[in-house]
Amino acid sequence: MRREAGFGLIETMVASLLMVVMLAGLLSVGTFALATTENRGHLSTRTTEYAQDKMEQLLSLAFGDEQSNTTQFPSSNSGGTGLAVGGSSNPAAPAAGYIDYLDQSGNLLCPCVGTTAPDGWFYRRVWGVSSVSSTLKEVAVTVETASAFGKGLLPRSTVVALKSSPF
Repeated sequence: MRREAGFGLIETMVASLLMVVMLAGLLSVGTFALATTENRGHLSTRTTEYAQDKMEQLLSLAFGDEQSNTTQFPSSNSGGTGLAVGGSSNPAAPAAGYIDYLDQSGNLLCPCVGTTAPDGWFYRRVWGVSSVSSTLKEVAVTVETASAFGKGLLPRSTVVALKSSPF
């Protein structure tokens, strides 16, 4: 009769303890997977998309345009730097006229004056234009986020293209 009595309280507690230990191990894997998916999947994709958007805006300008304001969309014909040589694709060293900010949904926050970040920004876009030759310019756009999920580096993307002067 005793053999058919089933599991005792001690066996049930040991099995429950083993399950708790296994679930705790899986929790850390799940947290890591969530952070990786958010940072390297979602945020990195967005930074690349916003860098490509800015690159398209810049490459649509004429080679000699040095006055269009590209810190706003659509660009205005004056008050900016256009494709003038200058700027920096390093977010830590932004240059006035070569920077803009987006909110978490990707909406442009301002035509920026200087390099002061507006409230509520989530993505910072910086770009630089350098002269390769008299008929060729290199344009580099970098976008990074204000924060990321968990610890680690902020998601950042850089897109580089060449703009030539047709004859």
